[in-house]
Amino acid sequence: MSPSAVQWAGAIIFAIAIVHTFSTKYFEKLAHARPAHAGIFHLLGEVEAVFGFWAMVLMVTMVFLVDTKSATQYLDSRNFTEPMFVFAIMVVAGSRSVLHMARRLVETISGFAPLPGALGFYFLTLSVVPLLGSFITEPAAMTLAALMLRDRLYSAGISQKLKYATLGVLFVNVSIGGALTPFAAPPVLMVAGKWNWDLFYMLTYFGWKMALAVAINAGITTFVFKRELSAQHKVKADATSTIPGPVLLVHLFFLAGIVAFAHHPAVFMGLFLFFMGFAGAYPKYQDRLILREGLLVAFFLAGLVVLGGQQQWWLEPMLRSLNADTVYFGATALTAVTDNAALTYLASQVEGLSEEFKRAVVAGAITGGGLTVIANAPNPAGYAILRGQFEDEAISPLGLFIAALPPTVTAILAFRLL
Repeated sequence: MSPSAVQWAGAIIFAIAIVHTFSTKYFEKLAHARPAHAGIFHLLGEVEAVFGFWAMVLMVTMVFLVDTKSATQYLDSRNFTEPMFVFAIMVVAGSRSVLHMARRLVETISGFAPLPGALGFYFLTLSVVPLLGSFITEPAAMTLAALMLRDRLYSAGISQKLKYATLGVLFVNVSIGGALTPFAAPPVLMVAGKWNWDLFYMLTYFGWKMALAVAINAGITTFVFKRELSAQHKVKADATSTIPGPVLLVHLFFLAGIVAFAHHPAVFMGLFLFFMGFAGAYPKYQDRLILREGLLVAFFLAGLVVLGGQQQWWLEPMLRSLNADTVYFGATALTAVTDNAALTYLASQVEGLSEEFKRAVVAGAITGGGLTVIANAPNPAGYAILRGQFEDEAISPLGLFIAALPPTVTAILAFRLL
């Protein structure tokens, strides 16, 4: 069987998976309407399970179109480092100690901010924490911000409009906030080494523009919803949140170690297992670890890795057909339907690109990283943490897209005009 048959099958299944992500609320309604089969409908209604499910369909299809050996060889050729890393960093970043440190940082900074109470906390969570993603990685920043917003804001019974607006700004700001350095944002990381982009280069052409866009997005959203945010009562610190200094340092050590060895799964998974042992040894300083959420996100990303590997045949020619002026908007649009790191990786394989073209494709990839749950690797982490606070425990993909459009436009203006 011609290899093109497998490529066509991969593209068709990928398209079906994207449509499926926009249909998860329908499956949740079916689960309530037909309780006899509620289990399977709940599974199909889990956004985190969608790409894993269709990746399995792709592998079965490859077995029938080619043979079992070719299918397993393809699976063995995929790099699953990113799904494993996101799982490990989510669990560690979501531990009580790391959250405690992040909250203290935000509260300390908010003491110097002119915005009072909940307004200051909200603005800083949507601005400072996403920018931290440039140093502790975007998945860690997404996990911290989502957990802080869930505990402080979403659980307080806020309006659906504020929930979606906050989610849209969070996804966009994390995507663009990781562009201050060459090692934290997945789409930048894919090209920085090959194109020799160092810290100075990132700050010069991306960092200051994206940091300004992050602040503007957070500021506008805070201003628009200032009345509802001002009505939120300050959450008092719980007595159990007091954590000894040595315990905080150990958690920080594991977080830093996993980030430092993000490209060495044998090392960071070993550190993660040591962390699990430490957490079990001192349970009174731990809340429930978000293992289930982390595993679902890893499953989602692994499915995306499997399905994305069959899309190069149409993505690369499309990129080649664009010039430096149109590639920015083309990359922004394509990012909404495919992982932005995969997009920049394909661009890095094209020889002879101008510096202007390179900057445009990367900027487009990070600009569009908040439009859908599949656009940026950290998005499923935020989705998994916050979706329980939405109606029917499901986030509308269309609602997310609409909410993310205004902050995305801000990022576009920042990059194109500054």
